[in-house]
Amino acid sequence: MSVTVRVPAKVNVQLAVGAARPDGFHDLANVFLAVSLYDEITATPSPQGLRVTCEGPDADQVPLDRTNLAARAALALAERYGREPDVHLHIAKDIPVAGGMAGGSADGAGALVACDALWGTGASRDELLAICAELGSDVPFSLVGGAALGTGRGEKLRELEVGGDFHWVFARAARGLSTPAVFREFDRLGEGLDIPEPVADQAVLDALAKGDPAALAVAVTNDLQPAALSLFPELGDTLAAGRAAGALAALVSGSGPTTAFLAPDARSASDIAGVLRASGTCRDVRTASGAVAGASVV
Repeated sequence: MSVTVRVPAKVNVQLAVGAARPDGFHDLANVFLAVSLYDEITATPSPQGLRVTCEGPDADQVPLDRTNLAARAALALAERYGREPDVHLHIAKDIPVAGGMAGGSADGAGALVACDALWGTGASRDELLAICAELGSDVPFSLVGGAALGTGRGEKLRELEVGGDFHWVFARAARGLSTPAVFREFDRLGEGLDIPEPVADQAVLDALAKGDPAALAVAVTNDLQPAALSLFPELGDTLAAGRAAGALAALVSGSGPTTAFLAPDARSASDIAGVLRASGTCRDVRTASGAVAGASVV
């Protein structure tokens, strides 16, 4: 018997970041949108105990020990229900690794749902979300999907209305960026500045609710973008190429280095993707749309 769970990537259509807290985290106003790039996590009983394997683009960069969020999710659920974590977790990657699209968080949420189904633990949604929040700031949204406003360090979610499909192009960079490194650079760039409390932009929420890509394009922001560009200046060339190709908006996705381009429609997204592929400014290009559902059993 095995259980396979499909989990989407995310793009941040607003990422407002506050000053560093005493615990080292930052308060956020983080508007997530789940998009149709997916990892799949398959859970199978394992007499040898907990095992993690991985395939797909950049799979060699994914840790296969107990630091992997999928492994940590299985361990947390097993501990909560007093059982051994005897499971083989196989991750089929399609979300960029270290790309700012919550691929690791998706794997954590997917493993949690898969193990819950495999073991028949019957955990409630609230229990699963509590474990997700312990695992990481983006993990709860990977479970929920759709669109949501994340506050606190991003783990406190309020689901949002979405009035239509939004079409995106994602350009993968030649290398990854460490999320902690980007936050450290954000702190360095903000030294001596008065950093305001992060709040959700009503224009972003209204554009999502109306399904209006033109209105969303005017409103999207990412406070981590200057830090990501400081560490990886070549991303500016990719952003410029996407804008020149007709993207309504161009931004770094989360902590980067994946860059995201909002298109008016699916055909325009395909055209923008073609221009970006030919630009020589990125490693590869994918199109996707959202909002889509969160972690779900296949």
